[in-house]
Amino acid sequence: MLLFDCAMPHPNCDMAHLNLGTFKRGTQTMIHSFVKKGSFQDSVSLMLISRKLSEHPDVEEISVMMGTPANKDLLQATGFWSPDFDEATPNDICIAIKAETTDSSIVEVIVAALEEELANLAKNQGGSGKRIPKARRLASAVQRMPDANTVLISIAGEYAAELTDSALDRDLNVMIFSDNVTLEDEIRLKQKAADKGLIVMGPDCGTTMIAGSPLAFANIIPEGNIGVVGASGTGIQELCSQIALEGQGITHAIGLGGRDLSVDVGGISAMTALDMLANDANTKVIAFVSKPPAEEVRQKIIQRMKSINKPVVALFLGSKIDQPKDGNVYLINTIDKAARLAAELSEVEKDYETMNPVPNSKILGLYTGGTLAAETALILAEGMNAEIDSKHEKGTMLDVDGHKVVDLGDDFYTVGRPHPMIDPSSRQEEIMKLAKRPEIGVVLLDVVLGYGSMKNPAESVATAVTKLKEKRQEPINFIATVTGTNQDPQGRDNEIAILKEAGITVVNNLPEAAALAFALITPRAEAGELKPYPLLDGVKVINAGLRGFAEDLQAAQTAVVQYQWAPVAGGNKKLANILKHLK
Repeated sequence: MLLFDCAMPHPNCDMAHLNLGTFKRGTQTMIHSFVKKGSFQDSVSLMLISRKLSEHPDVEEISVMMGTPANKDLLQATGFWSPDFDEATPNDICIAIKAETTDSSIVEVIVAALEEELANLAKNQGGSGKRIPKARRLASAVQRMPDANTVLISIAGEYAAELTDSALDRDLNVMIFSDNVTLEDEIRLKQKAADKGLIVMGPDCGTTMIAGSPLAFANIIPEGNIGVVGASGTGIQELCSQIALEGQGITHAIGLGGRDLSVDVGGISAMTALDMLANDANTKVIAFVSKPPAEEVRQKIIQRMKSINKPVVALFLGSKIDQPKDGNVYLINTIDKAARLAAELSEVEKDYETMNPVPNSKILGLYTGGTLAAETALILAEGMNAEIDSKHEKGTMLDVDGHKVVDLGDDFYTVGRPHPMIDPSSRQEEIMKLAKRPEIGVVLLDVVLGYGSMKNPAESVATAVTKLKEKRQEPINFIATVTGTNQDPQGRDNEIAILKEAGITVVNNLPEAAALAFALITPRAEAGELKPYPLLDGVKVINAGLRGFAEDLQAAQTAVVQYQWAPVAGGNKKLANILKHLK
């Protein structure tokens, strides 16, 4: 078993003297211990070193931790305590070796191995490639990067709040990867940030992606128009990954930390993150994911979502969905469904920007396939909270408030003439009638390929639409779905190209067609003046803690300074406070 410091300090390889000790624990196992003074390392480095040290055949278990108060408690709780650790400071490495041997030479072997690994670590950190600028004080880091806007904190949790305070005082946003920050500090710091127009992401925030820059755990996701907010790190990663698999991308993914939606915190950072994306011109769809929230906070967040003039997909894990859609808010219960819907709405928003919205106009569906007409009618009726007449007289699948969906393959239309999948004339006639129906703003169509169908169904539709547009003055939008494959005689891609050439928008499925139709006929409030959030223009990071995060940022072409943080006055809080007041 390997135990290592779960805090996140920065590497500092100054070599100093060792305090050594050996004593008996139990009947056979011996605890050999030593303290390496003044060598502050991060937890990942200690973990890798621990693995190497544990390979010695005489070592049963080994614990390598920085001498923070929390880690000392853990050493006692796990049976690795040694009196040598009493005087260790947070700048010192505490090493305890469990071994059956009473020979203290094991300590000398481990000491030598530790020195070698620390030397290798120092060498590797100065390695090849572009060097990361370094600073030993926050003020110096800001001087190195005057336009910095974010501090990424992965130091020991008991020190994270103080550093966050200092960052906020300098008008810097903060992401706290560290855990073990008190609830009281979290509430205070998040409220302080909100009052200053900033955001604190975390504590215990594992994932954030701003304008392509990875903060802590992140994936490379294509650029798109979906903004993501999450109180779940892996939830954000899975949602974004699924969005990418659906062929869409994101603008930003903003992490909140696992406690943000608790009753005590009340979603302070969630409200800020939603406001950021609401004011981001590049974000057209918002997706929200969280672990089970407090119900009162959930309702508060939904009310904020409803005030945003953008579609919002909300996934609150564990919440019962009583109403799947509430205004612009779509309530979903699984990550994969949320990703698919967000991707669909993303495509709708892209198409919307290329079309002619006709607010308060009517939708007309002219279908050759009966089942396609029926499903479209059901989707539209649900969106309008309307009932469908089950009689379907004259092939009418929906007739509500001027909106109509017709099955042109119904017996009423095929008496004495071929089915419209064979003879397109009946639909062409219905399209031409629209020259005298200015109330119709959106027409939904199907194009069905395959054996038995006409040789070029898209051409028949395109011809009729082109002729109509020559006669009609009012704007009108045509949306089509294509049923078939590239292996069909007509060839799916070829048919889609013909439709697009005629100005007909082709979508992937019937729900997407209906969603786009509703978007085109629904009035939208004019966008007011957007509140600026410079953070969304791109992060410039001061990284306090794990150097690996800085290296990832540099690899992603993000400006970063490595703040080589260490506890002030060796972790002596009384002395640190005195020094603070002397400044």
